[in-house]
Formats: sequence, C-alpha cells, structure tokens
Amino acid sequence: MKLRLPGRRDRAESAPDTSADLTADLVKATGKGRPTPRRNEAAARRPGPPPPPPTSRKEAAKRLREQQAARRNSVRERMAMGDDSYLPARDRGPVRKLVRDIVDARRNLGSLFLPVAGLILVGYFIPNPAVQGYTVLIWMAYFLVFIGDSVVLGRRISRTARSRFPDGKHKMKGLVWYGISRSTMIRRWRFPKPEVAVGAEV
Repeated sequence: MKLRLPGRRDRAESAPDTSADLTADLVKATGKGRPTPRRNEAAARRPGPPPPPPTSRKEAAKRLREQQAARRNSVRERMAMGDDSYLPARDRGPVRKLVRDIVDARRNLGSLFLPVAGLILVGYFIPNPAVQGYTVLIWMAYFLVFIGDSVVLGRRISRTARSRFPDGKHKMKGLVWYGISRSTMIRRWRFPKPEVAVGAEV
C-alpha cells in the first residue's frame, strides 16, 4: 500500500477557519451596532499628515511665530467672548460680569467721553478766543452731566450687586469704578464684548 504524505491541500483543509472569528473580533472592536459616521465627520476627526520638519532655522522661527500668533488670537477670542478662565483678574467672577451687563444694558453719557474730548482738543488748537471759550463751556457742561450720570450708574451697581450677592465679599468702590471706567468706552470698543442688548433687563 502506497503511503501519501499530507500535501498543501490537506493542510489547508485541516487548518481551522479563523476568518469568521477574526471578522467577529473586528466587528466588536470597531463598534458595529451604532450609526456609521458620515464621510465629512470622519474626515474632520481624522488628523492630517504632520508637516515636514523645517529645513532651516529661518523657517523654524517663522513657524514658531505663526503658532504663537494663532495661540494669541485664540486666547483673545476667548477673552472677547467673556470666557472666565481666559480673562484677566480684574474682569473675572460673576460680580464683575453683573457690573458689565448693567453698564452695557443702559445708554451711558460716559460713552461720549472720547468723542467729546477729541472735539475739545481740536477746539483748543483753533486760534479764535470765542471758539476756545465755547470749547471750555462745552467741556464743563459735559463734565457736570457725566458726573451726574456716573452717580446714577454707581448707585444702580451698588444696589444690584448687594441684592444679588449679599455675602459682602466684594469691594463696592472697586465695582463702581470698574463700571464707570467701562461706561467711558465706546460700546463697540469695550472688552470683553457686551453680551446684553441696550435696554435689556439685568
């Protein structure tokens, strides 16, 4: 009787079929059973290829400056949005946020401070005694009205802050000065940016 050695076909037939088990393991690992992400979502999550290393010191310095500029822009955007973790110490906290909202919700005569000061400065350079005299009168009148409006604003800040935060841990004079100094800025130039509309209830 002729003996037949096991050939390649026999070994293939006798070997266990692990493809089914491997497929099942892959299905479990990839988390089948949940919705497949869309192509644009998957592309957004997929990290792009890393940039090639710089070929010179000048290129490396340029990349560093670009990264620092992008980081500064991101931090500034967070600060402008009022993100408390990015704000400086003088602007942090719910009490300071309340003061900003009180100022931004009203029409302040202090917001005309810079335009009026610019006009007064121009009037001083006009070599006409009558114009200079009127300039001084306008400045004095505006200054008196500004003081009155600031007193009203300061009282509202004090009253609202005491009612909302009765613990008394904050310095009222500092809050009032913080609000008055913000009111002297033009609304679009205020930082952090206003988050309430003019006339809103605070």
